[in-house]
Amino acid sequence: MFERLGVHPDRAELTVVQFSTAFCGPCRATKARLAQLQATRPGLATLHVDAESHLAEVRELGVRRTPELFYLDRAGRVVHRSSGAPGLAELVALVDAHGAGGA
Repeated sequence: MFERLGVHPDRAELTVVQFSTAFCGPCRATKARLAQLQATRPGLATLHVDAESHLAEVRELGVRRTPELFYLDRAGRVVHRSSGAPGLAELVALVDAHGAGGA
């Protein structure tokens, strides 16, 4: 299912797929936190998905609010899922726990 969105989890230790909407302030904040984290975590990949443009996937995955984040391991399995805007400390803990930590 994630492949339809252009996700390639085999290219990173952890891939975070964020479903967002255009006018969602918490979505923008989460995107910025992920970009900040990705700069220091070589094993992390991120993908931002416009929920309004991917309604079939939103329904299939049961996305109810944005931001909604899916954390995928290298095999493409969902190892964690969160809804709402996580703080930077929470993102760091999740990313590091799943093997995409910093150098």
